Amino acid sequence: MRYHTATELAQIGNHQDDRTGAVSAPIYLSTTFSHLGLGQSTGYDYTRTKNPTRDILEKALAKLEGGSQGIVTSSGMSAIQLVFNYFSATSEFLVSRDLYGGSYRYFKELERQNGSVFHYFDDFESLENQLTEKIDAVFLETPTNPLMQEVSITDTANLAHNYGACLIVDNTFLTPLRQQPLKEGADIVIHSGTKFLSGHNDLLAGVVVAKEPDLGEQLAWLSNTTGPTLSSFDSWLFIRSLKTLKLRFEQQERNAQELAKKLKAFSEIEKVLYPGIGGMISFYVKEAAKIPEFLSKLELITFAESLGGVETLITYPTTQTHADIPRNIRESYGLTDNLLRLSIGIEDSNDLLADLAQGFSKAESYSLN
Repeated sequence: MRYHTATELAQIGNHQDDRTGAVSAPIYLSTTFSHLGLGQSTGYDYTRTKNPTRDILEKALAKLEGGSQGIVTSSGMSAIQLVFNYFSATSEFLVSRDLYGGSYRYFKELERQNGSVFHYFDDFESLENQLTEKIDAVFLETPTNPLMQEVSITDTANLAHNYGACLIVDNTFLTPLRQQPLKEGADIVIHSGTKFLSGHNDLLAGVVVAKEPDLGEQLAWLSNTTGPTLSSFDSWLFIRSLKTLKLRFEQQERNAQELAKKLKAFSEIEKVLYPGIGGMISFYVKEAAKIPEFLSKLELITFAESLGGVETLITYPTTQTHADIPRNIRESYGLTDNLLRLSIGIEDSNDLLADLAQGFSKAESYSLN
């Protein structure tokens, strides 16, 4: 029977253990599994290859994204590395120019190590102008990090496939609750599972989901070969976290929508960047020199890297998440030193607004009521 997403999420791992009837999926800590005899296997041999707890998680994520094969890894960057290891050296890629700084750093290293070539696009028009038969894959962030720019996945998939290119979409910001890239034509979707999917700032994980079985099998083989394995305990923690994804994400989104409207009225803010959905907001302040003082005044919101957790975080991309992108490059597309990024949590939105207001020394000036 097919259930609604909230039901599917809440039931992950239940009805999986016929022997004991455990409602919470057991954690299989064993790294190795016995064979009943020569040529006989339970389906589990060595935990890098396959683990019962991880199996439950990978199947749930594949179903959530509408794909054939899910693979969980030890971090978001290991998920990206797994996908790009699928392509041969000297491959050429078209990549969103506004993207996570760690991805940019890794792509520069691939250029240095094996001669891969990375071209960058700003929008669909610039992607269209650069796409040729030489491009092996398009890597798309939408919305982008941190400028919240959006590009149509469907249009990009159609264009990429016309040239024989694979489409990889980073779906970390919107999750499958708001965007399912595989159903819009993408071939591979990735996540930093550390962020919204697990959502508690206590778990490091990556996710890869392939649309087609053949591609999924190849990526699973590559994962087994290279070993970016997520532990069984972390797999269980991920399962536990996914059960509340819909509740968490919807509250984060409601808070973000309310705050985005109110932040536009702050005289100290030049521009608010918010795509209308999701829990991420970026904004430009009018005077970058006042950012250190503003951050120091925040009492509720935490100044830290990362995003997607239940606690609201504020990040300064210039010195944190995007510091590895050379200044002249990041400023050329709008990532300037007066930009701040907010990851909205599940707190009461009035308290979040009050904290931002008092950060600007206007504690009594703004209210959501």
